[in-house]
Amino acid sequence: MYWILTKYLVTAGIVVMVSELAKRSDKLGGLVAALPLVTVLTLIWLHVEQQAPGKIARHAWYTFWYVVPTLPMFLAFPLLLPRWGFWPTLLGCVALTLVVFALFALAVRRLGVELL
Repeated sequence: MYWILTKYLVTAGIVVMVSELAKRSDKLGGLVAALPLVTVLTLIWLHVEQQAPGKIARHAWYTFWYVVPTLPMFLAFPLLLPRWGFWPTLLGCVALTLVVFALFALAVRRLGVELL
């Protein structure tokens, strides 16, 4: 139980740190947020919990493929925010990401990568 609590506290602490940093500096906050901190922590947690190296490697592999279709959201968000407001922009970007992900999954299937 203490281990799970530790994982929650460390992970939450990093999210809070990034949001506080973003308040002070857009560029530095964006840079730190762009770092794959959640993925790195997940890889560490999987390793510490003695998961098989193959499982850890597959997690990194699929993370790469799942990140690619999220990138258009980061271009659309700043364009839509002044026009739509925060919540509609966020919902629109989630919808955009789902559509792009579905199309991307169909495209990479030809490469032998099964995302769905």
